[in-house]
Amino acid sequence: MAQGVLWILLGLLLWSDPGTASLPLLMDSVIQALAELEQKVPAANASHTASAWLLSASNSGPHNRLYHFLLGVQSLDAAELDPYPLSPELQGLIKEVAQHDVREGQEYGVVLAPDGSTVAVEPLLAGLEAGLQGRKVINLPLDSTATSREAGVTFPDIVAIAPDVKATSTPGLRDASPEVTTADIGANSPDATTGCPDVQASLPDAKAKTPPTMVDSLLAVTLAGNLGLTFLQGPQTQSHPDLGTEGCWDQLSAPRTFTLLDPKASLLTTAFLNGALDGVILGDYLSRTPEPRPSLSHLLSQYYGAGVARDPGFRSNFRRQNGAALTSASILAQQVWGTLVLLQRLEPVHSQLRCMSQEQLAQVAANATKEFTEAFLGCPAIHPRCRWGAAPYQGRPTPLQLPLGFLYVHHTYVPAPPCTDFARCAANMRSMQRYHQDTQGWEDIGYSFVVGSDGYVYEGRGWHWVGAHTLGHNSRGFGVAIVGNYTAALPTEAALRTVRDTLPSCAVRAGLLRPDYALLGHRQLVRTDCPGDALFHLLRTWPHFTAVSLRSLHYTARRPSVYTSSTRSLPPACNRCACTASARPPASLPHVFSGNPGPAFAGHSAGNIPDPVTSACAASAQPQTQPACPFPSS
Repeated sequence: MAQGVLWILLGLLLWSDPGTASLPLLMDSVIQALAELEQKVPAANASHTASAWLLSASNSGPHNRLYHFLLGVQSLDAAELDPYPLSPELQGLIKEVAQHDVREGQEYGVVLAPDGSTVAVEPLLAGLEAGLQGRKVINLPLDSTATSREAGVTFPDIVAIAPDVKATSTPGLRDASPEVTTADIGANSPDATTGCPDVQASLPDAKAKTPPTMVDSLLAVTLAGNLGLTFLQGPQTQSHPDLGTEGCWDQLSAPRTFTLLDPKASLLTTAFLNGALDGVILGDYLSRTPEPRPSLSHLLSQYYGAGVARDPGFRSNFRRQNGAALTSASILAQQVWGTLVLLQRLEPVHSQLRCMSQEQLAQVAANATKEFTEAFLGCPAIHPRCRWGAAPYQGRPTPLQLPLGFLYVHHTYVPAPPCTDFARCAANMRSMQRYHQDTQGWEDIGYSFVVGSDGYVYEGRGWHWVGAHTLGHNSRGFGVAIVGNYTAALPTEAALRTVRDTLPSCAVRAGLLRPDYALLGHRQLVRTDCPGDALFHLLRTWPHFTAVSLRSLHYTARRPSVYTSSTRSLPPACNRCACTASARPPASLPHVFSGNPGPAFAGHSAGNIPDPVTSACAASAQPQTQPACPFPSS
């Protein structure tokens, strides 16, 4: 049934009126279209195998070559399609999201999902179709040095290779290819570079390894082909800074236009990679699910809802973790390399691809895979400010002097319950921002980032602007808060992993945080119980946790000293209370180490602060490049 639905969708795509009014660009609208078709498509059409909704007659680019060849579609005839009527709104939606593209700073073919992420529909449906076909492993004819162009082979003749296509039922992506490391995928195999005198003969660090002998159709039509083609433009470049570019919708209730934050972004946007990962994850699931398989609308409703088979870990919120668990960098690198080899034999339109040696294709694959696995899979998903509905910054933000040496951990205290879905987390962000701006009189929400229990990080002040989270130290480190009260309980493991591992490691890789950064609890710098006893005791076991004195923070910014309980008494962080009478804090104030600094100050900057002393000595302050008052000189 599911494949028949995809077939009919293609017919609607080719013959629908391009001027038809469309629904909001929401994943729920896509699911609605699938559900309506599933009610109308007879079971007999399930025998059709087509990557429908993907293939437009007007598009003949390299992606379509992969779709046609790997998914088994040769040509379409209107008489064969017998399309079933859909509402004009659904027909318009199908036409609008059929193909992914980036033009003049806007992204097309994407929809807003219930988890707040933006998803490209094309790679998602390509993965679904590959999974419905049980996945195919394509043997690569690497014993020949001739490309299809040189051999005079045109695209329709490529389907004659069908006997080499073997349907497999693999338990997971890790079985799709031999295990090799990305550092070892250089090759000295035959290449297809006839008539290309500028091709480099060898790469200095390449190692002789056997080139890929097969291509997994699921990986090729979702991730591998697009990764390879995008990185072709700079095969010797290790970094691809615009990979994973985010964007903003014109509105969240009825989105119509998606504008990228980087107008020069490549096709490898966050939305595209989200769709590709979802296609891999769900395609792999379908390939291993016996008949009768669930309907596509039901599967997508679960995946973009509470979780497939009611598993909250098997949903779009955790696509990066689930995608990383399905494959490895070495396997993906082999698949990128193999897909580029396959494209060489499908009469490529890229002259650069046609003229590249196997060795160079291997290097492209290594670079693309390294960047994708480290800069995307290895990083947390961050919802930009526009996604949670941030109010404008009130004033002029102060830029940070990067990289910073500290990461300060907070809990919000209020809101006290963890937020477990996008709607609640976004509402919490707006509530905290209103409190910080309207009640505290700050210019913006104080935190650099806020971590929810829904699998996402929410951008506050971000990576580049001084926050208002840790009084006297806002310009020296990033303030990261976890939504909830963690006095007696701990956050979810996913939230802890984000703060402990993925967020700081990504910041270090990007040059935003120093490799020797110190991780501190808020209470080590300000008289507060934040980030709660339970969370703080856990922080003390983390690798970058540092027990420091305030004087060492002031005078030794690059490598904080570690102090013990025998260290002499030092004054606390400068704050408004200490500065009201004199610029020199009283020497009798207690020093601050890794434990509770003394009297409990039970409020926090994100919630109602009942104690007037705590309000005057708020845990956060307006952005400033220097402490509120200077430290004593001796």
